[in-house]
Amino acid sequence: MSISVLSAAKYVGELSDWAKTNLELQKIIYIAHMIHLGQKDRPLINEKFEAWVFGPVVSDLYHRAKIYGADPVQNIFINDISIEKDNDLSESKILSMTYDMTKNFSSSRLIAITHWKEGAWAKNYKPGNPNTIIPDEDILDEYNKRVARAIRN
Repeated sequence: MSISVLSAAKYVGELSDWAKTNLELQKIIYIAHMIHLGQKDRPLINEKFEAWVFGPVVSDLYHRAKIYGADPVQNIFINDISIEKDNDLSESKILSMTYDMTKNFSSSRLIAITHWKEGAWAKNYKPGNPNTIIPDEDILDEYNKRVARAIRN
């Protein structure tokens, strides 16, 4: 079962006490989506990521949260379905794990992670065309490359 990106953003927002920006939410959810694909062989979220200048973006989340600019996104997800913390759903576990792993990362570090030259974003980014979909197959390939690289090191 996949969840909506807005529910995922709401969950990460709650975990962070609403301290994450739109950009940071996008990157954390992308990383969680990649891990979920790699570990569960199915998408975390229903929506597709697009290759934008600053990395992978889900346009629905971007447009919902853009009113905050570079400031932390507040709870604008009141009407979106909540994911229960620490339940048996792999979605919440992977979001929590990813948040814990990245919570102290700067925006620039998150961008560096998602702009990896061997990653799905780099493979699909076309300057001037932010609507290019990043296929889940490419995101899964990125996960597998990252795991293989970690094993070698």
